[in-house]
Amino acid sequence: MTTYTARPIEPAVLKELRTTDDAGRPMNPFTDREGGAPLRCCLRRSAPGERIALVSYAPLRRWAARTGAALGAYDEQGPVFLHADECEGPDLRGHPFSNAHRTVRRYSREGHILGGRLVEEDFEAAFAEAFADPAVTLVHVRAVEYGCFLYEVRRDR
Repeated sequence: MTTYTARPIEPAVLKELRTTDDAGRPMNPFTDREGGAPLRCCLRRSAPGERIALVSYAPLRRWAARTGAALGAYDEQGPVFLHADECEGPDLRGHPFSNAHRTVRRYSREGHILGGRLVEEDFEAAFAEAFADPAVTLVHVRAVEYGCFLYEVRRDR
């Protein structure tokens, strides 16, 4: 059985975002009093009292810069939470933030959206379905409520 791994934001990118985000703004950390923010650095929810930040992130833009894809209108940036300081990173077992409806959005190697699917429980089946299409290069898991990027999945090699 093929498995698919949730990919957090890479450490080098996190370092950049903690200085200046993808909208050109400096990071503005704060203490999370309530907890529960979906952290993209370690793929877990924040705990009350942790120092976090909300930054603008352009996951496809950064991917396109590495691959040469021409995103055109598909270039987007949006808000993501991360720890204000370096953290231990994620536990890569399972699928984070899976306790709610999520959208699995498919992308081609050009960075164009090829469709998506609402996922309630079976993430492995949704990823297998997405990657059964040879035109799909990567998928983004996004929150249904706000459309926010949660994490990326690629084929495990």
